[in-house]
Amino acid sequence: MLPSLIPLFPLPNVVLFPSVFLPLHIFEPRYRQMLSDALRGDRIIGMVLLKGRRDDIEEPPPVYPIGCAGLVSHAETLQDGCSNIILRGMQRFRVIGEEADRAYRQAQIEPLPEPASDAIRVEVRQARTQLETLLAGRFEAGGGAAMLPGDMADEDLVNTLAQYLDFDPVEKQALLERDDTASRSRALIELIELRALATQPLAGLGPQ
Repeated sequence: MLPSLIPLFPLPNVVLFPSVFLPLHIFEPRYRQMLSDALRGDRIIGMVLLKGRRDDIEEPPPVYPIGCAGLVSHAETLQDGCSNIILRGMQRFRVIGEEADRAYRQAQIEPLPEPASDAIRVEVRQARTQLETLLAGRFEAGGGAAMLPGDMADEDLVNTLAQYLDFDPVEKQALLERDDTASRSRALIELIELRALATQPLAGLGPQ
């Protein structure tokens, strides 16, 4: 269960999905403080997509209202005081409001559970088969090898593809905002087809 108040890490080009790992380099002083506070507490950081290009703390730009909370599963402090961390996506949330009593942004949130039913699981299983077939041809057309882990759960595979395929951040945000994994998998298939990825090289997936 997510706490009602979590730190926000707004970025202009990163969208985190549930159960997916995300490596990050923390270097700005305010986000070093955010990480320090998180490590002393519940290790939770909320990732949100910026609607602007830079998060100016004096005049914070708006963020998309739906983000994904991540748990800091690994943190390495470097000699210069910066850190490399790995977040594991936990749960989507909706931003209700923000508090401004820290150097970094904090948000009051509403957790967004993802429905899981037999019908959803069956649809996601079918979508997985379609995605594997679709992407195998795309990777081969791009001169690369398919990198779809066969032992990954269906829902996790959909979320991993949504996070790490070479889509625009706003397109990834639209996938995150889907109400359940079945809807997300349908939108993912449509997006791949609309982008005509058969004619474009595909980047491999990120960290598993």
